[in-house]
Amino acid sequence: MTTKLLSIDTNAKTVKGQKYGYLTGILYMAPSTLSGVNLCPMAKIAKCEEACLYTAGRGAFNNVQEARLRKATWFNTNKQGFMQQLVKDIQALQRKAHKLGLTPLVRLNGTTDIRWESLQFNHTYKDGQTESVTVFDLFPDIQFYDYTKISNRKDIPLNYDLTFSYSGVKGYQLHVLKAIAKRMRIAVVFQSKKTIPETFLGMPVLDGDDSDIRVNDPHGCIVALYAKGKARKDTSGFVVRFPMFTFKVI
Repeated sequence: MTTKLLSIDTNAKTVKGQKYGYLTGILYMAPSTLSGVNLCPMAKIAKCEEACLYTAGRGAFNNVQEARLRKATWFNTNKQGFMQQLVKDIQALQRKAHKLGLTPLVRLNGTTDIRWESLQFNHTYKDGQTESVTVFDLFPDIQFYDYTKISNRKDIPLNYDLTFSYSGVKGYQLHVLKAIAKRMRIAVVFQSKKTIPETFLGMPVLDGDDSDIRVNDPHGCIVALYAKGKARKDTSGFVVRFPMFTFKVI
């Protein structure tokens, strides 16, 4: 059984966050239905399954994919044990960040789209008291963040920052419009750096490849990413190519 859940700055992009004073721990698991349970509920509608960044970077290696599948299986079959280990990993991240003089950040959906704000588990404190909590309750001083394709997530904790993930697929545009109406920060994957515009959907475009520290980006803007892994060949609409399908923003 996998015992370590968080990957700490193993992603080339999150390592860049250290120059801004952050140490990032990311939870990577098998996405969509690869584990037998759909951990990315909008994947089919947004058509991001084939182009998933799951295959980018170290995710291209079989041993890495197998480890992520084991984590997802553990999550699906024993959430209580899984969450207890996650708590230990976050505590370890805190200690390491403190030693390095950095601020810890946690991204729970590295390759999934789980509503963590709704997931409660039993936690036993040092005094023996047991309480049903969320991971955000236990770590109020830690900043969590994620990308999500779910536009109607509610009751988001103050220490959980969400960036909406765009797809140009026609059947997904209602969700995009909801995100725009809520003035969410929106991450958009473009075919290449050369195709990244100055504005998109009527909003200014920021470079999202400089680091993964989305919590410092303003709302009501576009965070530009460029295709990696299998996403380079995506033609579903998830990755923005030009000319592209456009729609009227109301």
